[in-house]
Amino acid sequence: MCGPLARFFVSGTLPMSELIAKTAIDRRLAEILTPAIEGMGFELVRVRLMGGKTKTLQVMAERPDGGIEVDDCAKISTAISALLDVEDPVDEAYTLEVSSPGIDRPLTRLKDFGTWEGYEAKLETAEMIDGRRRFKGVLQGVEDGEVLIEIDGPEGTPVIIGLQYDWLSDAKLVLTEELIREMLKARKDAGLIDESDFDEIETDDGSVPQED
Repeated sequence: MCGPLARFFVSGTLPMSELIAKTAIDRRLAEILTPAIEGMGFELVRVRLMGGKTKTLQVMAERPDGGIEVDDCAKISTAISALLDVEDPVDEAYTLEVSSPGIDRPLTRLKDFGTWEGYEAKLETAEMIDGRRRFKGVLQGVEDGEVLIEIDGPEGTPVIIGLQYDWLSDAKLVLTEELIREMLKARKDAGLIDESDFDEIETDDGSVPQED
């Protein structure tokens, strides 16, 4: 049986990393879209202009208390399409895609790391921290602007480290049985889904969650 968890706060100086909008054009798009999306009662989770033969402008949004429906995405798409036509921030053809953050969602705002405390996540920093950039473990909330995460320490002993939110370049939940069960239960309790309508969903380790 393990003793009390050790807690470490990793120090360093790193440039601010914006998880909602990563590049200059993403940040410009976020500036344009955020007021419109918030005015409709939603929050912008992430915006990405992704390359390809035809670029895709991916916009993720949700309600302040979490969740979003297909009809909501359609309404947001209609509203911001008109806005983007006027502002015209992208100088080439693109496809607009508005969606929910999904089950294994990106974590982009500081509050997300508190909301999803107790769930497994993968974090990545913009620069090396003590010889590594990637951290996988269980979120332990937020404290003084730092994201707390429990990871395997020396000899497999669990330790809790604190990473400054501004250091993070990428963060997302890991698709686990627990996460899928909780999501389905919440939506079922809200009367939003019938589980029989879903095909089997595999977790990141290839297993299929069983109903309690």
